[in-house]
Amino acid sequence: MQVFEVKNGELISELEAQIREAGIIDAAIVSLIGAADEFTISTMPAHDASTDIVNRYVLPAEMHGCGEVRGGKVHLHATMAVQGDHAVAGHLHAAVIGEWFGRAYVIPA
Repeated sequence: MQVFEVKNGELISELEAQIREAGIIDAAIVSLIGAADEFTISTMPAHDASTDIVNRYVLPAEMHGCGEVRGGKVHLHATMAVQGDHAVAGHLHAAVIGEWFGRAYVIPA
């Protein structure tokens, strides 16, 4: 297992760069943990699973999730816990890390 950490920047692009530098092309991301200052996440509408409803949230959130690396591209599903003990979950498109960190535990295929 390898651990990749983003302390400041956009989580997915930074993880992809670190994973590429490590020579990993395919892998399981068995755990994602940390907190984001803002994030973009999507879910599928009930009437059309082939499309996404994408929402950007400019508020801090505790973060956990998992995913995979396929062909060097990071694909994450996450639950973002926001103020009021609410959760926003789905496919994570972006997460800005600044105040805390984002850490991914990765097992290469």
